[in-house]
Amino acid sequence: MTHQSITVSTLIPKQVACVWDCWTKPEHIIHWNFASEDWHCPSATNDLFVEGRFSWRMEAKDGSFGFDFTGRYTNIVEHQLIEYRLDDDRFVSVQFIERANGIELVETFEAESENSIELQAMGWQAILDNFKEYCLID
Repeated sequence: MTHQSITVSTLIPKQVACVWDCWTKPEHIIHWNFASEDWHCPSATNDLFVEGRFSWRMEAKDGSFGFDFTGRYTNIVEHQLIEYRLDDDRFVSVQFIERANGIELVETFEAESENSIELQAMGWQAILDNFKEYCLID
């Protein structure tokens, strides 16, 4: 089955090492990995190496719904690129691009079939926006 690809991005005025750490370390992931204030990420595990697995728990704060966002890394270039395949077999690429005014984070993912393309793009962009806000906290 061929999936449509969706790309979302943000520019973070920080050094790449800081952005990379916030993206990859579980103690940071739990603070930004949700699309809205009524959701949270109570736990995260991340084995950041090729063939390593990750699992990020995403839950509604009221306990009405939750799921594990899980997959396996397929390619990692430190401070530049993370690629992985989700357990539902969709591919995701995250690029860390150095710009004059910070790091452009570009995330491309294969859409799933249950939700509209627009809704998926909005949700993944909202998570990126949370990520940027978290990175800017000093």
